[in-house]
Amino acid sequence: MNVRVGSRTSGKSTRSGELLAQKLHAEGIVNQQVLQAIARSPRHVFIPEILAHKAYDNTALPIGQGQTISQPYIVAKMSELLLADGMPESILEIGTGSGYQTSILAQLTPKVFSVERIKSLQFQAKRRLQAMDLHNISMKHGDGWQGWKSKAPFQAIIVTAAPSDIPQALLEQLADGGRLVIPVGEETQILKIITRNGDSYDERQIEAVRFVPLVPGAVQ
Repeated sequence: MNVRVGSRTSGKSTRSGELLAQKLHAEGIVNQQVLQAIARSPRHVFIPEILAHKAYDNTALPIGQGQTISQPYIVAKMSELLLADGMPESILEIGTGSGYQTSILAQLTPKVFSVERIKSLQFQAKRRLQAMDLHNISMKHGDGWQGWKSKAPFQAIIVTAAPSDIPQALLEQLADGGRLVIPVGEETQILKIITRNGDSYDERQIEAVRFVPLVPGAVQ
């Protein structure tokens, strides 16, 4: 695999991102746009400094507030699933978290709308994304279960925490023909793709996953 790297990273982090993209390609990620976004993104800036030495490992890591930065494979897989039918004009992300998944999405689509329930995490993520010169992201502090109604409909929605069942508001905010990529479940979680066809929804199961729960409400 040959990944061409842009200008957002340099030196050691560029090489580390490139190697991570190559690992993910070996794991089955084939979308070149996704792999290039992974290669360009400095994952180390999205995690606590004490864990920086693990930044480019293919593993989830804690980021505080009981939250995690997802395993790079899952970030890439979910991004790839969103792009399976072409590039959406806009993506709604539920769960900004560290901002790493947001940074990948922002390199793949013209506009990203991201909702985060924990104010301090949203603030930190916004600073990181601005430092990366990514300015096609709109962020909202609020309840992810409710989505972002005023910006709907969305061609693609990605949820980075697991609800016990699929939030009705997200189904309603999906454009006709749009797709929702979401982990669902409590003890056992399954990554699913929900595609809207008019007033009906087609569901496809992808694989078993492990995410933090999607908690309703918002906190300062």
